[in-house]
Amino acid sequence: MSELTHLDANGNAVMVDVGEKQVTRRQAIAVGRITMNADCFAMVAQRRAKKGDVLGVAQVAGIMAAKRTFETIPLCHPLALTKCTVEFTLLPGENAIEARCTTRCDGRTGVEMEALNGVSAALLTVYDMCKAADRGMVISGIHLAEKSGGKSGNFVFDAGQDTP
Repeated sequence: MSELTHLDANGNAVMVDVGEKQVTRRQAIAVGRITMNADCFAMVAQRRAKKGDVLGVAQVAGIMAAKRTFETIPLCHPLALTKCTVEFTLLPGENAIEARCTTRCDGRTGVEMEALNGVSAALLTVYDMCKAADRGMVISGIHLAEKSGGKSGNFVFDAGQDTP
């Protein structure tokens, strides 16, 4: 395991100095899902929610959150994203919705946190807009699916990997 870069020799939190790193094209994709009861799922799928277009609002929320990640994750650098998308896949057999956030920039540090923050905010927005219909919704499986660029190179999530 590589050493943690957000701690100094005394264990204090620090923002990593990326000034000497090479500018490269960096992209990250994060995914997660929200599972709900059948009535709530049908309401979202058929766009019948009283609060409006659940997935449309959640899409905008995810993009906004990705762009402002540095404001909520203390040691993240502010990044000028060149791309940010949030897409949803309805999974009727599971009464679930999968969210996928893709972020990209040309920079000195990666965009993984932006993708993860975007997918999290999108799913939380779905919960917020639907909680009157189902307070038992479960958000799960939020993870980095893939990333490219930078010194560490490419990463693709392996569902069979040994993680808790």
